Amino acid sequence: MGAKLSGSGGGKYAVEANSEINVTPFVDVMLVLLIIFMVAAPMAAVTVKVNLPPAVAKPSTNPPKPVYISIQAGGTIYIGDTNVELADIGDTLRSTIGQRNPEKERIFIRADKDVLYGDFMGVMNMLQDNGFYSVALIGEDKN
Repeated sequence: MGAKLSGSGGGKYAVEANSEINVTPFVDVMLVLLIIFMVAAPMAAVTVKVNLPPAVAKPSTNPPKPVYISIQAGGTIYIGDTNVELADIGDTLRSTIGQRNPEKERIFIRADKDVLYGDFMGVMNMLQDNGFYSVALIGEDKN
């Protein structure tokens, strides 16, 4: 913040605050940055010409659509958006994944924080009984 030494009132040596913005230092810094980038930009470019061979890597396949099991606080079970009974989880999952191998299929489980442990373990046991061994548990990210 600048100060005015001369002005109206207050005597010869009264100091007042100057509320005008001084843009000169800002312009100086911007010009220095512009010069630095103008000098550094050509150094970042590759100027050596190379005849590259074609890539022979197979295009990656899209991963299959993930399967989510949701368990509400009252024990209601959903596969995706479909309400299912505990005994029907295996058949519904098999129809959902189609021809994919159940032993290699990852099932994502979302459960309400108030779900009873017995309800959760019932779903886990039913998954294992039907050959679904890869399970991922989903929690809320607090970040």
